[in-house]
Amino acid sequence: MQTVYCAAAVMAAYLIGSLSFAVIVSRLMGLNDPRTYGSGNPGATNVLRSGSKKAAVLTLLLDALKGYVPVALVATFGPRVGMGEGTLALVGLAAFLGHLWPVFFHFKGGKGVATAVGVLLGLQPWLGLATLATWLIIALFFRYSSLASIVAAVFAPFYQLLIWGGGPVAGAVALMGLLLLWRHAANIQKLLAGTESKLGHKATPPAPPPHDHHHPAKHGGRHPHHHHGAKR
Repeated sequence: MQTVYCAAAVMAAYLIGSLSFAVIVSRLMGLNDPRTYGSGNPGATNVLRSGSKKAAVLTLLLDALKGYVPVALVATFGPRVGMGEGTLALVGLAAFLGHLWPVFFHFKGGKGVATAVGVLLGLQPWLGLATLATWLIIALFFRYSSLASIVAAVFAPFYQLLIWGGGPVAGAVALMGLLLLWRHAANIQKLLAGTESKLGHKATPPAPPPHDHHHPAKHGGRHPHHHHGAKR
């Protein structure tokens, strides 16, 4: 029965994580689908680019809660049915993976920052707070959400290992950190190129593709020459 409870908890966590609140909140508030503007990422930072701070805050809180709630429930009630640290780590990871690859949204999800913080708060509150503080410090100083997320993703596993040691939780935290870095690969390139957008910038609609002006050279590879006058 313990294995059944563990499997059920992991599956439930994945399904909860699959609720893409960026899309759900935007629909309920009559906003554009966040996958159609800005970075195209269904997350709170991109929802903020719609100009609605309320929608962005709601998305942030709900995305964090869907990571926190499954872990907190297992931490509270799991020991009664034999669920230990291993199940706790798997449940947290499942909720995070649900956000990245949501079954309800064609497996196309966000980058998972808010959900990861929620998971960390559930696994170890002080670890979650330390990671969140790291994100806030970098975001306030540099105004780049992606840079703050990258730095926090790198620091979280070290906080866990240095303060609370190894084990299944450390493994889950490290894996989430690696996945966060992978999901931010495009942002890392933009940061290096100096083209990454800062926090609070409203989204601009994507530029239309350039019109294909038909150049004479494309037709047969030569310019047509018109010879005027009679041949001599």
